[in-house]
Amino acid sequence: MRSAAAAIIRKDLRLELRTWETLPAMAIFAVVCFVLFHFALDRETVEGDLAAGVLWMTLLFAAVLAINRLFVAEREQGGFDGFLMAPVDRFSLFLAKATVLLVFLVALEAIAVPAFVVLLLGPGPGQALPELLGVLLLADLGIAVVGTLVGALAVQTRARDLIVPLLALPLMIPVVIAAAQATAPLLLEGGAEPLVGRWLIVLALYDVVFGLLAFALFDFLLED
Repeated sequence: MRSAAAAIIRKDLRLELRTWETLPAMAIFAVVCFVLFHFALDRETVEGDLAAGVLWMTLLFAAVLAINRLFVAEREQGGFDGFLMAPVDRFSLFLAKATVLLVFLVALEAIAVPAFVVLLLGPGPGQALPELLGVLLLADLGIAVVGTLVGALAVQTRARDLIVPLLALPLMIPVVIAAAQATAPLLLEGGAEPLVGRWLIVLALYDVVFGLLAFALFDFLLED
């Protein structure tokens, strides 16, 4: 399973490096959203709950762009049929695609979070960015797991671009709530407050629950 997953990951990352179809679109979308928020809110800076909401909603909508493209190559080039006939564990495809999506999210945040700091945050909250990494990682894992499941389901339909946001966004409401609540104390203009541990636990439980659901359901999604 590991070798099959590793081969798919290498294939997808090399394809992205050749075409640059997904990551630049995600990054441009996120930066444009921050610019729009900067002018629409008519504020020099944001903080607390508002800052956390702007950050996480932008990251989530940018993630939808990657989810839409996650299985397109397999669908258009017959990769699904070849994979189903190969003597490998089918769950390795899920692991590979979830890993690729996680890589895209991390790369996006490496661009989007500094842009968010420059465009919308004041000087004070920037001190809490190291603590933000744990929240980002737990949230990214949940988005990657759910996004891969939704992408595998939606790519089988003609209305992929419509199905992905309609399914993914409601399923990721717990991620947005927990991540925003955990992030808000870190983005206070007067100085960061400690992380609230219960929201990190919620994110971790979300990751575990949907990871188990993915393990149980992914084979059936491929068959359908």
